[in-house]
Amino acid sequence: MIKCGIIGCGVIAPTHIEGYQALSDVQVVHLCDLIPERADKLGEKYGVARRSTDYRRLLADPEVDLVSVCTDHASHAQIVVDALNAGKHVVCEKSLGRVPADLKRMCDTAKAHPELVASGIFQHRFQPANRTLKQMVAAGKFGRIIAVNLAFSCLRTDEYYNKDAWRGTFAGEGGGILINQAIHHLDQLRYVFGDIKRLVARTANLAHQGVIEVEDTAAFVMEFKSGVFGTVVATNSAAVEWRSFLSLIGSELCLEYANEVPVHVEGKSAELAKEVEAALTVKNDTPVVGKKYYGVGHTDQLADVIDAIREHRAPAVTIEDAADSSALVMAVYESAAKGGWVDVPDYR
Repeated sequence: MIKCGIIGCGVIAPTHIEGYQALSDVQVVHLCDLIPERADKLGEKYGVARRSTDYRRLLADPEVDLVSVCTDHASHAQIVVDALNAGKHVVCEKSLGRVPADLKRMCDTAKAHPELVASGIFQHRFQPANRTLKQMVAAGKFGRIIAVNLAFSCLRTDEYYNKDAWRGTFAGEGGGILINQAIHHLDQLRYVFGDIKRLVARTANLAHQGVIEVEDTAAFVMEFKSGVFGTVVATNSAAVEWRSFLSLIGSELCLEYANEVPVHVEGKSAELAKEVEAALTVKNDTPVVGKKYYGVGHTDQLADVIDAIREHRAPAVTIEDAADSSALVMAVYESAAKGGWVDVPDYR
């Protein structure tokens, strides 16, 4: 039996709780939130009797083996560092940190505790279609990858930002569209196509003036370490709830991929195009926990973390790997602030 604690009982916490409850010999035993009513509400719903308002009490609980950190961005680093130093395995929601110093502290502490599993949540890596796409790229189905382009759109209203004081601030969130929403799909780019070497970027607040101090729209050009070129345009001021659109340009085959579904596949071989389209059209009956655009990957990623603890191995997404996706976002902010190309750090 592996017993878990949840720190932060807001929007994403039920997804973690239900993910753990779906696994064998895993139990959520302790909830923590600064607002006691939040912990009480979840505790009553999911049958978790132990609750606290100070995360250090949860970390001192000898029954807790694994901690899910589901708080605001600015608090992630300190909680993760304290959890590891308290001898707890830890999995942290995105973004791991708010600034580069956060990422370094977390990664350094994880390296100092190799006996503990430390992971960051990027559940889209566990979507079956994304795993298939990664395998097909590696197998050369598309030929040589020439370029990739990501257009990501969603909607975050002024009301959304006004709900919590930390949202839309540099001190509380570290940024806007990139660090909170688009980061999932930036991680998807890294997962499928490899690490990014350098980039040049612009950011702007186009639709939330007077409400937020961070960007609601961003665009950048990137060069992968493999030599592939790419572009990203992202905004949370669109007239759609959530839409990612990835175009992959290969020497043998081109793909248009929207919300993890192929919408157009064309290339030199019609048979190959049909094969790829069929393989990426994955029927998935796994129930979604939480918002639809979370996908079905949370439970599978939490299962991998549990297995990593039991098997004394690294998780599929190490904390250093997750930090590299946060570092990509921070490199965009650095480029936008300074102007010109910047290198993307690597924490692995």
